[in-house]
Amino acid sequence: MAVYTEVSDEDIIAFLGQYDIGALASFKGIAEGVENSNYLLLTDRGPYILTLYEKRVDPADLPFFLGLMDHLASAGVSCPTPIKGRDGKALRHLCGRPAAIISFLNGVWPRRIWPAQCAALGSALAAFHLAGADFELTRPNALSVENWRPLFEPCRGRADAVFSGIEATIDAELDYLEENWPTDLPAGVIHADLFPDNVFFDGDRLSGVIDFYFACDDFMAYDIATCLNAWCFERNAEFNVTKARNLLSSYGQVRSFSHAEMAALPLLARGSALRFLLTRLYDWLNQIEGAMVKPKDPVEYLQKLRFHQGVAGPGEYGLI
Repeated sequence: MAVYTEVSDEDIIAFLGQYDIGALASFKGIAEGVENSNYLLLTDRGPYILTLYEKRVDPADLPFFLGLMDHLASAGVSCPTPIKGRDGKALRHLCGRPAAIISFLNGVWPRRIWPAQCAALGSALAAFHLAGADFELTRPNALSVENWRPLFEPCRGRADAVFSGIEATIDAELDYLEENWPTDLPAGVIHADLFPDNVFFDGDRLSGVIDFYFACDDFMAYDIATCLNAWCFERNAEFNVTKARNLLSSYGQVRSFSHAEMAALPLLARGSALRFLLTRLYDWLNQIEGAMVKPKDPVEYLQKLRFHQGVAGPGEYGLI
């Protein structure tokens, strides 16, 4: 979450007039995240989240994202749901941007990750994958392997200013992944961005999942690989196999891994690491002046990529 578009008091009061959720008490920007403008909105009936969808989000994708939240919630997945206005519509416009009000989810995201939280994440991710199986809308992954090289090209010639030698590393990895990326793994709706700041906890109890604006159809094991990268490395870039084992074993108790998924996990983890390395590199080199957000360090994902390049098999992730 972040703030790129400023909303005035007059704008928000007029916008709230289209809903039946009470009178405005306060609203303030949420600085975390990188994609959309988000505000904590408090009315006399309670808290909500106001999201303005920025230029990176294709408006044509918004019915998929909002519909997915409704679908998952109806299937028992704890997640926010879009609030409909008096006209029955959830999606509208504010300050020149597509916008929606989303229900507020209680809990906090973990600043320090414990193995028990990784176990809870694994169960929740598997439940998400199962619940999405009968979602009728589809959306291809706009940040999959065929999109990585076009994302890198605008960074070429500037990448080594961020970290010496990173350009050659990315070039070689793109060649390898494009040649070896799998084509026939079990697929379905994935979250595709399940970082710790998108998962809320009440102690070790997972209270909900947020931020579905990268959700798409892709390999379910790719979603797992993204979680390994986001949840199972320590701050010194050391991989924590205990956290990985908890995540994977809890996932497998809800949805079984296929042998093909297990075998592909190291490759998928490399791909996920490269994807986030590239988007972070792009954002680092193309910062938006005045945005209430700090770009994330791309070198963190270079270190994770190098770890996965040395993994010989899925057993190194705690799979038996």
